[in-house]
Amino acid sequence: MHVITLKGVTWEHRRAVDPLQATLGDFRTRYPGIDVEWASRPLSGFEFQPVDELARRHDLIIFDHPFVGSIARQRSLLPLDDIVAGLDKSFVGPSLATYRYGGSVWGLPVDAACQVAVTRPDLMARIDAEVPHSWDEVLSLGEKAGRRGLRLAIGLEGVHALMTFFTLMAGRGEACAVDPRQPLIARAAAFETLALMRALVEFCPPEVFTWSSIGLHEAMAARDDLVYCPAVYCYATYAEADRTRPLRFQDLPGLTGPSPRGSTIGGAGLGISAGCRHPQAALAYARFLMEAPVQAAFAGHHGQPARVEPWEDPVIDARFGGCFTQTRATMELAWTRPRYPGYLAFQAKAGPLVERHLRGEMSATGLLDELEALHAAGA
Repeated sequence: MHVITLKGVTWEHRRAVDPLQATLGDFRTRYPGIDVEWASRPLSGFEFQPVDELARRHDLIIFDHPFVGSIARQRSLLPLDDIVAGLDKSFVGPSLATYRYGGSVWGLPVDAACQVAVTRPDLMARIDAEVPHSWDEVLSLGEKAGRRGLRLAIGLEGVHALMTFFTLMAGRGEACAVDPRQPLIARAAAFETLALMRALVEFCPPEVFTWSSIGLHEAMAARDDLVYCPAVYCYATYAEADRTRPLRFQDLPGLTGPSPRGSTIGGAGLGISAGCRHPQAALAYARFLMEAPVQAAFAGHHGQPARVEPWEDPVIDARFGGCFTQTRATMELAWTRPRYPGYLAFQAKAGPLVERHLRGEMSATGLLDELEALHAAGA
C-alpha cells in the first residue's frame, strides 16, 4: 500500500510533542494510507517564526493565534471553516475564536491556555498562606513570604513581560487596543499597571528577567524559595504526579474585584499549509484531532486539550491536580491580544521594552511613547 506521509512541526515540550505522538497509533489504524512525521522547534520559534516560512517546508503547523492576520493576508494556510462550523462552544473560552480572522478559520485549537496563577502548595503550607484572590493580596503574600525567606515569582523575559502587561490592563477594564489605527494604551491605567508590576518585582528574585513561561515553571518546580506566581501561561503538566514537586494552578487574581477577567489567551492551533500536496489527507488528520475522545487522550499524555469535554472530566482534572476546575473561570473570561498583519513585529520589539522598564532602564513615559509608536506603525 502506498502511504502518504505528512510532515508536521510543533514546539518543543512534552505538553506539545507527546500528545501528537501518542495519538498517532489510533490515526494510523483508522487511516492506514496516511502517516504523520512530527518535528519540533523551541518555544521562541513558536512565538516568532513566521508561519509562511514553516508552510513552505511542512504540511501541518502548530502555531500561535497572533499570526492569523498575516496568514489571512498571505493565504499561507488553508481555511478550515467546515471542520469547526458552529462548534465555538465546544472549545474552552475563546479558543476557537482566536483562529478566526478576515471571515475564515485558519487554525484548529488543539491546546488551550491563558495566564493563570500557580503555587508551590508545600511552601504555601509552610507559611500558612491562603491563595490570593486579588493583587492587593498578592503583595501581602509577598511580604509574608519575604519574612520567611521565600519569594514570589513571575516570568518577565521579553515577550512574557508584555503579556503580563496586557493581562493586567485588560483586568482593569482598560484593555489595550487590537486595531493599530486606534491608540494602544489608556495612559492612566498603564501607569498604575506598570507600578503594580514594579511592586511585584520587589518580592521576586532577579532571575525573573531570564524566565519564559517554561522557565518559570521549571524554576518553581526545582527551587525551594518560590512560593507563588500570579500570572503565567499555564503548563498543567507541572501538576502531574510524576513531578518531584507538583505545582498547583488557580484563577488569576482580580485587579478591581474577585473576577479573574482579562487574562491574555494563549494555546496552540493546527494549520494546514496552502502548499500541501495532499490536502485531503491533511484534512482527515485535522478532523481526527478535533474529536473529543482524541483531545481527551491528549490529556493522558501531558497535553492541555482545547475541547470542553476533557476540561469537565473529573478524572482528567484530578490527573492535573484540579487545574482545569481551578482555572476554568479565567479561561472563559480571557482576552484576545492583537492579531493584525504585522502584529508580531510589534510583539518582538515591545516585549524587551517592557522588560527594560521593569529592570529600571527606561521611564514609564518613555516606554509608553515607544509602545504607541510601534503600535501605530502597524496601521
